[in-house]
Amino acid sequence: MTNRLASALSPYLRQHADNPVDWWPWCPEALAAARAEGKPILLSIGYAACHWCHVMAHESFADAATAAVMNALYVSIKVDREQRPDLDKVYQLAHQALSGRPGGWPLTLVLDPEDLTPFFAGTYFPPVPRHGLPAFRDLLERVRAFFDRERGAVRDQNARLRAWLDGFDAAAPAARRADATPVARALQDIAARFDVEHGGSRGAPKFPHAGEIELLLDEAAHPQGAGVSGAPAPADCAAMARRTLEQMAAGGLHDHLAGGFFRYCVDADWGIPHFEKMLYDQAQLLPLYARAARQFEQPGYAEVARAIAAWLDAGLGLADGGYASALDADSEGEEGRCYLWTREQLAAVLDPDAAAAAMLRFGLDHPPNFEGRAWHLRAVRPLAVVAATLQLDVDEAQRRLERARRALLAVRDRRAAPARDDKRLTAWNALATAGLARAGRLLDDAALIAQADATLATLRRLAWRDGRLRALADARADGEGYLDDYAFLLDAVLELLRCRWRDADLEFALALAAALRTRFEDASRGGFFFTAHDAEPLIQRPKPWLDESLPAGNAVAIRALLRLGHLTGDIDCLTAAERALDAAHGVFDRHPQAAPGLLRALRDAIAPPLQAVVRTDAGSAAAWLAAARAAPAEVDAFVIPEDAAALPGLLAQRAARAGGVAWVCAGLSCREPLTTPQAFAAALREAGARGRPGRGHPPARP
Repeated sequence: MTNRLASALSPYLRQHADNPVDWWPWCPEALAAARAEGKPILLSIGYAACHWCHVMAHESFADAATAAVMNALYVSIKVDREQRPDLDKVYQLAHQALSGRPGGWPLTLVLDPEDLTPFFAGTYFPPVPRHGLPAFRDLLERVRAFFDRERGAVRDQNARLRAWLDGFDAAAPAARRADATPVARALQDIAARFDVEHGGSRGAPKFPHAGEIELLLDEAAHPQGAGVSGAPAPADCAAMARRTLEQMAAGGLHDHLAGGFFRYCVDADWGIPHFEKMLYDQAQLLPLYARAARQFEQPGYAEVARAIAAWLDAGLGLADGGYASALDADSEGEEGRCYLWTREQLAAVLDPDAAAAAMLRFGLDHPPNFEGRAWHLRAVRPLAVVAATLQLDVDEAQRRLERARRALLAVRDRRAAPARDDKRLTAWNALATAGLARAGRLLDDAALIAQADATLATLRRLAWRDGRLRALADARADGEGYLDDYAFLLDAVLELLRCRWRDADLEFALALAAALRTRFEDASRGGFFFTAHDAEPLIQRPKPWLDESLPAGNAVAIRALLRLGHLTGDIDCLTAAERALDAAHGVFDRHPQAAPGLLRALRDAIAPPLQAVVRTDAGSAAAWLAAARAAPAEVDAFVIPEDAAALPGLLAQRAARAGGVAWVCAGLSCREPLTTPQAFAAALREAGARGRPGRGHPPARP
């Protein structure tokens, strides 16, 4: 017999449809039932690819005795944190306040039914006392008894918690300063905790912090923080970025057979991951490796990027467009089972020459690295060492390893596959669209740009309705979009406009920017709320500044609005970005190291990146486009054909000429127009070698 979750759009909720728990989804009816029955709400938040969510579901939610306690004492609500990130953000923050520790998943809270404030919070709980944690069933009974016996104390604690939540983002912003001191402080922090041997931050677990690496690459290319005492030099920033990228790609975080990256590693040397594969990780790492390939002229990074893109289509691509959210960590009830190998399995699959190369490359001549019984593949030896050991030239060693990779992948593809969460989240697909477009431009790869184009078309078809975005790109979904949906999609459209011009995409970008400002901007203090002004009111309204597994919505919004404002001359976009940066300066003072995305926005405001607009006739377009694509990675170059219609604002003043013409600007300062692709390319190369040409900030508010 199924419960109320059987018809949910979320695969995570449907995973619990056969539980004996009388689950509700988060909905007005569930909240009303809790108030009417006088029962506290047991709120459980997780996601489909979460290993410990599966463990707790198997141990407790599938257990009849535990379910009987839950049904008798609570109204139980199950939430997919990916489909309701607003609830997750609010209650993760509440968990931090109540427990003094970061949260995680599964997130377990007990709420007062009258005001939905949590008075108890934790994460995973076992079925029996273990590792210092109480048994879940005993905990449920004790928490309910406390609620019944100490109602006054619960209400007093709730009032204090709500006051803390109300004040969490209410501190007055610091006085604005147009300098790179926060950037320097963050770089100092990154350098202080840098793992010289393995890259990334010292210790375990190890996460791929794409935003930090992007900030290091920014500083390596165009220093701003390096002039501050104690900040690492540009060469040191480049070295930290390269070491981290190389170690991540060589280690167990990377899927060496199919491409793509797992979510994080449990150890300090990128050896053994938790085996979830998330769309948002691929979306951020793909353009990062493409950028590093361009910036350091390293083709190996380009190979990693292209393998990510290939796996996106093969592993997460949906038949009707766009990408699924994630692959599970488990298969056949065991985490990582699909990805593990023994020596005997390799020998049975591969010819002797390919087996010898694979054994050396992936370290199967060392002791097993997974629970003492199997190997998770990692690139233990460089290709050149494999070749030298086998007395081969490098090309032959590469051919043998490629033969091994294809054969092993064919076998792995016949194994029981991890479950896939087929939710097509708008924000994550927008992040993937931007990543594909940026990688395609940097690698001059038309296929990647085509992938981005197709994903954007899917999002416009399924997520954009009546001038609003839906958080789930599904014709059946009604859930309103969040800040991330609008900011990430605006950024994606602008990235695609850099690859090829379409009037309809500029119109879409302007509509997204207007909706972003109208529906999310804090008119009194600046910045953007995570939820729209007409969204369901929760116990706190987040305004995200810090990067987490996703870049902060405010950071992406600021950078996109700056780019769009400078492109079109739209003062409203520039003013909204400036107001948001003003509001963020309190964050810069307190913990800049946690906000690399905002720091990149600050860098753009202090020294705007070059932006180039080319107007050209059809016969000259190819030469101008080639010059634009050869520009340094950070240059915003838009090649607009002469038949572009009804261009807005500043673009309307930039008319096409026979043979083409280019305007190269930094912020509000522009050079004399350039009339040949050769002069245009030379100007961009010169600027790239010299660094960002102008220093300034968005114009003052009118």
